[in-house]
Amino acid sequence: MYHQFYQFKENPFNVTADPNFFFASKSHTEAFSHLLYGIDQRKGIIVITGEVGTGKTTLCRKLLNQFNEKVKFALVLNPKFSEVQLLQLILNDFGIPITEKNKFGLIYVLNNFLISQYNQGYNVVLIIDEAQNLTVKQLEQIRLLSNLETEKEKLLQIVLIGQPELHDKLQLPSLRQLRQRITVYYNLNPLDKNDLRQYIQHRLSKAITQEIKQNNIVFTEKAIETIFYYTKGSPRTINILCDRALTAGYVAETFLIDEHLIHDCAKEVMYLEHTV
Repeated sequence: MYHQFYQFKENPFNVTADPNFFFASKSHTEAFSHLLYGIDQRKGIIVITGEVGTGKTTLCRKLLNQFNEKVKFALVLNPKFSEVQLLQLILNDFGIPITEKNKFGLIYVLNNFLISQYNQGYNVVLIIDEAQNLTVKQLEQIRLLSNLETEKEKLLQIVLIGQPELHDKLQLPSLRQLRQRITVYYNLNPLDKNDLRQYIQHRLSKAITQEIKQNNIVFTEKAIETIFYYTKGSPRTINILCDRALTAGYVAETFLIDEHLIHDCAKEVMYLEHTV
């Protein structure tokens, strides 16, 4: 609705996980570096945790675009399947024909695929998003998949990305063997106030049309502080609130986004626990 008024080519505060809008805060940069290191060095199991809306899925999407053709990925966005169905989904995403129906047969086929890829110089990576939804039995199955290896290197790099509940679940005594195999772990933090300021400018500059050298939208310092108060630095919540603020700015025909407008918008979007 406000695209033409502000001369945007696309929505700057879309809530989808678009890697083109990836913002390299200190925490996101460190998380990404941990992922690159774990995959490149074939470390086996990598775990990234973070609160809802901190940008974990965007991190996944960014990762998929990072490596060359010598790295093959399978991405599971929702692991709420049975153990056998999860294995079938993994094989399907790797492009492996499914001829077996039982767990042993599926793992055997996967192992042969991994050996073949390794011999051809490929590094194979499985990413499971929303991994906090994995059951204890599924996590134990993940541990067994991590055992697929040569004498020197892991055949399959496994990235588990989830909410803090994943960390809690991994502390269960029944998962101690899996926990011991986690070689890379990082907890993704929300944006701080300085990050938030840069995050907003980053997304605005990404969305502006090429004909415009710079955007004329100004979020005042008090507006930034108010956004931080309501969102606590959660990128998804920032996007929702800023999108609403630009809509209100368009209606008021203004390029100045101040704290009063943010307060009004915060009341309207109905997700706030604070009272103004």
